[in-house]
Amino acid sequence: MFEQPAEKVARNLIGCTLQRTLSDGTILAGTITETEAYIGPVDRASHAFENLRTKRNESMWMTPGTAYVYFTYGMHFCFNISCDREGFPSAVLIRGIHPTQGIEQMRLHRNEKPRKSILRDSNLCDGPAKLCQALKIDRNLDGENLLQSTQVAILQGDAIDDTEVKCTPRVGIGYAQDWIDKPLRWVRILDL
Repeated sequence: MFEQPAEKVARNLIGCTLQRTLSDGTILAGTITETEAYIGPVDRASHAFENLRTKRNESMWMTPGTAYVYFTYGMHFCFNISCDREGFPSAVLIRGIHPTQGIEQMRLHRNEKPRKSILRDSNLCDGPAKLCQALKIDRNLDGENLLQSTQVAILQGDAIDDTEVKCTPRVGIGYAQDWIDKPLRWVRILDL
């Protein structure tokens, strides 16, 4: 599943389930609705651009299916999955899920404040930082092998037809020069 180019993995993850099992056995899960591909050393938006290898991005270089969790802006975590092949820093960022299990626990993790109307389930995890907060994903999961982990896994879902998925440029990579407009983001078109 992960031993393929990032673009293919990113597209194929749409419709799969991201499942997080907490230490007390609580299961939090959702259907993956948005991904972005980072395709290796040539990709100016990648943390491994020009083969940059650091302690922070080491998981990108590991066996396909390894979790790469990084901390950004001094406050947020982002969850990625290494892919392609070992020794080649390619990864897919999971940008969003539609929650399906453990929704009330996710609300607690998101520290949802009282509001006039309750936050829609679809908005609990509709961004990489929100997703990590809701599922309690942090650097402790960095380097976790998703094929063997008891804490986090990708479960096969239903195949999603191409008519239900759009491919667009990635988000928030204004620094990436000629890579800004490359269509490396997949979003499931949901009518929620």
